[in-house]
Amino acid sequence: MAKVRVGVAGFGVIGQRLADGVSLQKDMELVGVADVAPTLAVQALKERGMPYRMFAAAPGAEDRLTAAGIPVSGSFADLLGSVDIMLDSAPGGVGIKNKEHYVAAGLKAVFQGGEKSEVADVFFHGYANYPKGVGKNYLKLTSCNTTGLIRAVDALDRAFGVTKVAITIIRRVADPGDTHRGLVDTLEIEPIPNHQAKDLMHIMPHVDATGILVHTPVTHGHIITLVTSLKNKPTKAEALEVFRAHPRIRVVRMADGFTTNTSLFNYARFLGKPRGDMYEIGLWDEAIGFSGDDLMFAINIPQESVVIPETMDAIRAAIPMQTDQAEAVALTNRYLGME
Repeated sequence: MAKVRVGVAGFGVIGQRLADGVSLQKDMELVGVADVAPTLAVQALKERGMPYRMFAAAPGAEDRLTAAGIPVSGSFADLLGSVDIMLDSAPGGVGIKNKEHYVAAGLKAVFQGGEKSEVADVFFHGYANYPKGVGKNYLKLTSCNTTGLIRAVDALDRAFGVTKVAITIIRRVADPGDTHRGLVDTLEIEPIPNHQAKDLMHIMPHVDATGILVHTPVTHGHIITLVTSLKNKPTKAEALEVFRAHPRIRVVRMADGFTTNTSLFNYARFLGKPRGDMYEIGLWDEAIGFSGDDLMFAINIPQESVVIPETMDAIRAAIPMQTDQAEAVALTNRYLGME
């Protein structure tokens, strides 16, 4: 069977990680990436010997790229003419404009969480609603926070049945290097319910969810606490067994040195992960407990890389490469080294 040919629009925080993720999938071929300017990520790509072909994402982009010495393999139309599906990681608001090109070219596409929901046929998560994405033309991923918390809630739901969840998100204010958001020393709270709770209910409509979000002046990861009401109350050991069995959840212990959000980021670097990326969410053993019959726990979201596995799942669903959810996510996990 021929490999599925994939293109990536936008070589930024998410796009460069999507390119790496596709290149690891043995049943996919990364045809190339597209961008509009010689950003630091694009300059680094050149210094690495251009492992991925670069295409000009918009008129005038080729001139800017070539002026910076970046080899350009063609136009955006050239890229679209060479792929089966596009992964759109352009800035929010640009993806919906790019969709016009995808429709004209008869291409399927997967959009990231920053794009408005109306861009897609299905709001998608690889574990919680994979069948809804099978064969659809346009899928949109949930945000990094929502992607990670759905993994945990879905794992509990499959094992014990989740009826209700209360979510508190301590949200990093910017990605590393995003100085345009300002250098701040403050906490900012958003009205209840946060969009992540509403998005979770969109994906898992049988769960009653609400949540509060607090922006914090840090860059490496979000921390989310959840209080979940379950149909069948587990012991802590039973809950831990479910979490440990999930390939996209990494259970860690404070006693072993995982005491901060940055300890998880640093551990990914110690493992030799490019850019310190970790695909798994972190879940603290010592932070699991009970409030009456409700299970309470805390997770860490590596916001720059957490959505990569679910995006690979989305390719598998949309083409479709696999119609069975378990088979699809197992392949994604295997190729990303998360078995």
